[in-house]
Amino acid sequence: MQLREIAHTRTGDKGNRSTLTVIAHDAKDFARLETQLTAERVQAHYDGIVRGRVERFALPQLGALQFVLYEALAGGVTRSLALDAHGKTLSSHLLKLEIN
Repeated sequence: MQLREIAHTRTGDKGNRSTLTVIAHDAKDFARLETQLTAERVQAHYDGIVRGRVERFALPQLGALQFVLYEALAGGVTRSLALDAHGKTLSSHLLKLEIN
C-alpha cells in the first residue's frame, strides 16, 4: 500500500531546507510509520533531489514523524529555477512510498 492510505503530510520551507511531517490518520498506525519511515529510507526515496542529510524526529503524542531535508530546494524556493520546488511537492512524492 502507499503511505497516503494511512497518513497525510504537512510541510514547511526555509531557505534550502524543507520540513516534512508525516501524520498517521489513526494513532494505531503510528508504530508502523515509526518502523518503516527511517531517515535513511526517506533519503533514498529522494535520491537525486535532496542533496544533504535527512534527520527524523518522532512526535508520538501527535502520531507523527518529522523529517528535515537539508539541501532539498535547489538553493531555496526564491533562488531556484526548478518548477514548483516547494516542500508541498516533496511531501506529495513521499505519500507515494510503498509500505507494508
